[in-house]
Amino acid sequence: MSDVKRRTVGRPANSAKAGGGHSQSLVRGLNLLEYLASSPEGLALSALAEMADLAPSTTHRLLQALQSQGFVTQENEQGLWRIDVKTFRIGNSFLEARDVVATSRPFLRRLTAETGETANLGIRDADTAVFLAQHESPQMMRMITRLGSRAPLHASGVGKALLAWMPEDERAKLLAKGELPRVTENTLYQPDTLLDEMQRIRDQGFACDREEHAIGLHCVAACVNDEHGMPLAAISVSGPVARIPEVRLLELGALVRRVADEITLQLGGQLPAS
Repeated sequence: MSDVKRRTVGRPANSAKAGGGHSQSLVRGLNLLEYLASSPEGLALSALAEMADLAPSTTHRLLQALQSQGFVTQENEQGLWRIDVKTFRIGNSFLEARDVVATSRPFLRRLTAETGETANLGIRDADTAVFLAQHESPQMMRMITRLGSRAPLHASGVGKALLAWMPEDERAKLLAKGELPRVTENTLYQPDTLLDEMQRIRDQGFACDREEHAIGLHCVAACVNDEHGMPLAAISVSGPVARIPEVRLLELGALVRRVADEITLQLGGQLPAS
């Protein structure tokens, strides 16, 4: 028997294709988890199949595999699919592994106690800010952000803070795309205007969102830095314009900046240059 024949004995036919198929199934399954995670109310099989650009039969087979491992579940009454407890555990382990989340939680509680408004923590993911922790305002009218939700960097308080202090070359790449999407009529979306805004944010030490992400909502945010002085995360305080008018917006900004610096120092990070 030749060396070639000896090496191929026992190898399944079309093994390369099979391996690729397994990888493709894994990617498709993970995509389904992402769609479900972004729809906490659940999704029907047909909607999932359309979103994933898959045949319903393929989608159902993948969902059954995920269900058998505890990652998704199906609601019997309406037949909607949702993420299950194992997916939550994996996501929660990420939060626990990030020291910034655990370290920031008592500071978020303190911000809410001192301001009466909702305090948030977010990190950057590409050109969006992802919210990882929140302490809700006790007020009846308050801002609530679902954990894991995203907001554009250029159109949110947390996002603008992260954008202002990110490395200059990374910021230039994001702004080189030209005009960015307008979320509200107040969104700053032109690169030149945003560059001026970034300088203003660095000068005052915090970012302001003046109804740029949601009409009727004001927000202030400041960065938490790593040991190199680079943005690790950003914290914010947000609430209705009626309770946070312009004069209070600036007062809260100074407070959020001080608390962000406290978190930075507790994590062993480097404070931003004054």
